[in-house]
Amino acid sequence: MNNPLLAKLAGTKWIGTGELWLDPEGNDAKRYDCALRFDADAIRYTWSFDNEPKEGSFSFNERGATWVDEWHQITPVQCSNVPDAWGIFTVFHEYEVPDNPNWGWQSRLSEPPDGSLVLQMTNVTPWGEDAWAVRMIFTRQQT
Repeated sequence: MNNPLLAKLAGTKWIGTGELWLDPEGNDAKRYDCALRFDADAIRYTWSFDNEPKEGSFSFNERGATWVDEWHQITPVQCSNVPDAWGIFTVFHEYEVPDNPNWGWQSRLSEPPDGSLVLQMTNVTPWGEDAWAVRMIFTRQQT
């Protein structure tokens, strides 16, 4: 990985809890357990929806990352790095919505001062409003 913040996490495993927002107002989140692991060239995460296990990953490359998720994004998509974004990484891609302008999807991994990791994903409307979609908070597993 070219990102030194990601490189220092290679080989680590994390566990946590997540939230998935499906209601338009963002008031009701479905909660689940989740896990995250850092490989040499990717991060992989697991979570569940309606008690069914799901997997996703970000595989990093010179332009950003290829993202795939069994529930959110079945077909891998290329996400672009967001320049000067805070956090460990932030990537973005656009997706088509029938009879509407394209929407955006932004994914960010950050490390708060308490040493946890937060993977957050937001929908971005064509007019620029961020809407909560996913938030996973992880703590490092002891080896």
